[in-house]
Amino acid sequence: MAEYDVKDLSLAEGGRRRIDWAEREMPVLRLIRERFEREKPLKGIRISACLHVTTETANLMKTLHAGGADVVLTASNPLSTQDDVAASLVSHDEIPVFAIKGENNTVYYRHIHAALDHKPHMTMDDGADLVSTLHTDRRDLLSNVIGGTEETTTGVIRLRAMAADKALAFPIIAVNDAMTKHFFDNRYGTGQSTIDGIIRATNVLLAGKVFVVAGYGWCGRGLAMRARGMGANVIVTEVDPLKALEAVMDGYRVMPMDEAAKIGDIFCTLTGDINVLDRRHFENMKDGAIISNSGHFNVEINIPALQEMSVTETPKRVRPFVEEYELQDGRRLFLLGEGRLINLASAEGHPASVMDMSFANQALSAEYMVKHAKEMEANVYSVPAEIDHEIARLKLDAMGVKIDTLTPEQVHYLNSWQEGT
Repeated sequence: MAEYDVKDLSLAEGGRRRIDWAEREMPVLRLIRERFEREKPLKGIRISACLHVTTETANLMKTLHAGGADVVLTASNPLSTQDDVAASLVSHDEIPVFAIKGENNTVYYRHIHAALDHKPHMTMDDGADLVSTLHTDRRDLLSNVIGGTEETTTGVIRLRAMAADKALAFPIIAVNDAMTKHFFDNRYGTGQSTIDGIIRATNVLLAGKVFVVAGYGWCGRGLAMRARGMGANVIVTEVDPLKALEAVMDGYRVMPMDEAAKIGDIFCTLTGDINVLDRRHFENMKDGAIISNSGHFNVEINIPALQEMSVTETPKRVRPFVEEYELQDGRRLFLLGEGRLINLASAEGHPASVMDMSFANQALSAEYMVKHAKEMEANVYSVPAEIDHEIARLKLDAMGVKIDTLTPEQVHYLNSWQEGT
């Protein structure tokens, strides 16, 4: 096996038990793995994956490996790695992993370069750090790459910007755009796991709190719904008038962040943009306000500005994943998880049953890319509709849910224009 870099291989047995537990909730991926073991559609393909190193991701790696792929995994976030999972993949599955929870930025990018040393034919990214590094520092490897996949909204935004600038060198399938991914993963997964992360980090009661959700995309919708379900008084901030109108019609208060900053108890950003919470917001926040992020990068919160406003050179760690910033006027603001994805920093990310569909999309998109890469241009593509529908069908079957089938008469009617009232 190639080299690896994990925290402690002695954690592997515990990691394997948790990977097996997650697999129980991933029936779609399990069915795909069984077929991959028979057909080997990825045989001879080297894949470098930059994903959150969790129990669910481990089951994806095992599926790709079963399909014949030569896989290497590195972390897509310095705080999201589950060290026992990384150890298990190395020890039990002989899959090289480069990931240690809490690694600094230097080690993070060293690990990305280690994954690229694998000379991949395909990339599998969550946030596009692997692809952007490949296009800047490791361009000598581009000739090997036939294509890639991207897991999350932020990464798709970055890759579409690259494609618009004619900088993208190979085709990418935007797994995030699949309905079976973003509808479930972003809405139900992020909604529940973000609440889980905030509560684990702080142990605060959400009922009665003013909870400010920045951004009303699929992730924001899910978080707002879950926060309201816990009894919070939810405020939504938005820049898109259509999404803001939807939030109003869904029963939330909508206002600019400048106003919400004055009354919020808990803040969470889910936009994919920079400085959503900025200096002027910190200046107006209540003493004791809790600040968190569930967007991909920690840039949504202007942490350097918060540090400049603090009376101490470094924040006080008052709980695991909770840092206290004391301001000149005595107010204290609490930043969770260093501003990184709180659902992965202090919790375990999405439930396995949600990631079942996300990673089924990854596996089938990888298979599709191997078959069709030569027909594709250097652009960002949606997941083919037939893959999306097949995953939905398999998920319903696993849940024991039956649906209707159109009769031939109904099919004819829907495909004709002659019949009216």
